Amino acid sequence: MNALTRDLADLVKIVEAKADGKDCFRQKLHLMPPTGWLNDPNGLCQFKGIYHAFFQYSPFNATGGLKMWGHYTSRDMIEWKYEGVSLYPDQPFDCHGVYSGSAFIEDGKMYLYYTGNVKLEDGEFDYIRTGREANTVLVVSEDGKQFGRKQELMRNSDYPNDLTCHVRDPKVWKENGMYYMVQGARTQSDEGKVLIFESEDQLHWIYKSDVKTAERFGYMWECPDYFETEGRKILSTSVQGLEGGVWDARNVYQSGYFLVEGDILSEYELSDYELWDYGFDYYAPQSFESEDGRRIHISWMGMPDCEEYTNLTLEDGWQHCFTFPREVHVKDKKVLQQPVKELEALRRGEERAVSVLEKKGTKVFEAEVQNITGNHFRAVLAKELVLEYVNGRFEMKFTSQDKTSVSAGRSLRFREVSEVRNVRILADVSSVEVFVNDGETVFSTRYYPQDYEIKIEALDAKIAFWEL
Repeated sequence: MNALTRDLADLVKIVEAKADGKDCFRQKLHLMPPTGWLNDPNGLCQFKGIYHAFFQYSPFNATGGLKMWGHYTSRDMIEWKYEGVSLYPDQPFDCHGVYSGSAFIEDGKMYLYYTGNVKLEDGEFDYIRTGREANTVLVVSEDGKQFGRKQELMRNSDYPNDLTCHVRDPKVWKENGMYYMVQGARTQSDEGKVLIFESEDQLHWIYKSDVKTAERFGYMWECPDYFETEGRKILSTSVQGLEGGVWDARNVYQSGYFLVEGDILSEYELSDYELWDYGFDYYAPQSFESEDGRRIHISWMGMPDCEEYTNLTLEDGWQHCFTFPREVHVKDKKVLQQPVKELEALRRGEERAVSVLEKKGTKVFEAEVQNITGNHFRAVLAKELVLEYVNGRFEMKFTSQDKTSVSAGRSLRFREVSEVRNVRILADVSSVEVFVNDGETVFSTRYYPQDYEIKIEALDAKIAFWEL
């Protein structure tokens, strides 16, 4: 530990000690920063039976700033322990931020790969084509808590020469004795794509190829993730720069996936781009395979560069959280998401009804609506958040867009669906996640109620409600 690391560690302890965690919108089930700012999930894995969730963390400023990796651990993805900061921006190759990356587990070791961010200051730069270093860095741990010396593996000069300075977010896997890495990139012609590197030893990496759509699709593909589950290969990436048509009614940036026919390492075809989540607050997802073989998926429940709405937790010195961990399944070529099965152990005080259910005063709950007939479904939370099937589309909308209201400025999101068969709602103190048709369509949002209540109306449907 060098002098800079020691000083940063001391400063983090000081600001964390001032955060009492008693403000009214702190979550019960969702991971949040102790103080300051949280964004992308990083290094998600299960290592020697323990789940690890690292996160982009700016403890000194609730609107963002110098990035480091905070760290949570858990045995069940329900109860999490904060382990402090694991990686600080304390080297010349990451001095302006320990940016996003992933974990790779092999031979009893945890290998963390990330992007070391450097922004040059002596000169006039746009920080897109000039003035930025995006360095690929590796650090290794044998116990998941103590980390060894950082190793710089690649610099901008090691990437293809048609790229801007925006190359980031390494994700690593092993296949047929070789190691492979995907990274997100932006070309000089403002075309987004995913880069593929290969290595024999995890240290020396060579550019292999890239993955992109036939026609230009956004100017930047970041946070790439490539995995196979239940016989289907999926390439996930968060795309910036989608405009016109349906994208004008979506978020400023998108997080979605392509189903892959073939193999991105050789010949492949990409499906249409599908969104992981159609709500207001969802970006930069990452997944991992648990030791029992499940594909677990977690995202940042936030949205960068969005002035449309805010988060009322800023008043209390912190901002953002993660989505609740989800299991990803594929059925009939459709990707489905549901909260991890461990959530069910928290259910208390079951109530059941037919057609209509009303509850008041419960902040953290789960509701399931099954056997919906005639596409009749409507739910209202906190008097202002409406979930409803209307004219062939499922909508999540707020009745007030005032930035001091329940919505904090959020308005309307929707997806066209042919029918609604079932809906599952997971509500925490200041968030709601909605899973439609077994999780084929999902909506996530933050919200800030003064009065907690819900009314569900679904003709002849079976409704179940649990406090969590």
